[in-house]
Amino acid sequence: MRARFKTLFTRMRDPDPVKADAAFDAVLFEREGALPDLVEGLEEADDGALRFLCVQLLGFTGAAEAISPLLGALDDPDATVRAEACRSLEDLRAREAVGALRTRLDDVNEEVRLAAAEAILGIDGGRDDDED
Repeated sequence: MRARFKTLFTRMRDPDPVKADAAFDAVLFEREGALPDLVEGLEEADDGALRFLCVQLLGFTGAAEAISPLLGALDDPDATVRAEACRSLEDLRAREAVGALRTRLDDVNEEVRLAAAEAILGIDGGRDDDED
């Protein structure tokens, strides 16, 4: 991970909300260029809060390359990360993710189930994959 983003990821967890927000905004501003660092942060973070932020920022990239790591985040042990992955896939209008989102309709966590249902509706209006 590049040093700049490693520092920003550390600052995003600062207890001072002003500093944390400033770091988040800095990554958000560079979101497309930060894509590899966001993926690495998602894969390496042992902290659910940081994985949540990486997932959220991946959704803001607008990049198709963000879809695969977000699909992986649907299986995160942290329910807030899984729910945010659903929302981020919706933000990306990731039609190819609808099948994986449908599996989250049976998630043990209510927030994840709701986020998955909303994402499916947002992406394709809830139609079946074999409908045209």
